[in-house]
Parts: sequence; C-alpha cells; structure tokens
Amino acid sequence: MSNMRNPSRHSRRVSATEAAKNFGSILTEVRERGAEYVVEHRGKAVARISPEEDPTLTVKEFFEYIENRSVPPVGEEYLRAVEEGIAIWNREEVPGGSWER
Repeated sequence: MSNMRNPSRHSRRVSATEAAKNFGSILTEVRERGAEYVVEHRGKAVARISPEEDPTLTVKEFFEYIENRSVPPVGEEYLRAVEEGIAIWNREEVPGGSWER
C-alpha cells in the first residue's frame, strides 16, 4: 500500500499484537530506514506508525513559499497596528526612573 504523502514509501501491515511485541524494533525501522507500518486490529487498519515530518524549511524553501502565496495588500490600519506592536515589544524592561513602575 502506498502512502499518500510519499508515494514511494510502502506501508507494512502488522497486527496490534505483533506491533506490541516488536515496538522497539518497529521504531528503529521507522527512524533509521523511514519505514511505515499500518497497525491492524481484527483485520482493520487502526493506526499508522511513520516518520515525523520535518517542519523546518531551508531559506530557499521559505522564499519559494512566500513567492507562491497570494497576500492581500496591507492597509494603513494594519501598518499602524504593526508599528504599535513593535514599539511595545521594544520598550525597556526596566523602568526608566526609580519611581516608575
């Protein structure tokens, strides 16, 4: 069976009992080889054990993402809110004078 996210990856079907008995070795296969397992209970698929997707992007991937997005134009109100947020973020953490709090 092919995985929708990665068509070249094939899932191995295992029973819940087999998965429980061999959980450590299954995780090793997933981590080291990118294997994917479909766990079945009474003949029906109930879970999938697969490698976690890496959520990080390279700088190139980030710029490609930004270039391919359609972003609505920003208005004056939005720009003012951003400037206010930046001013709040950049204010001093320690009060300016000894009597200020």
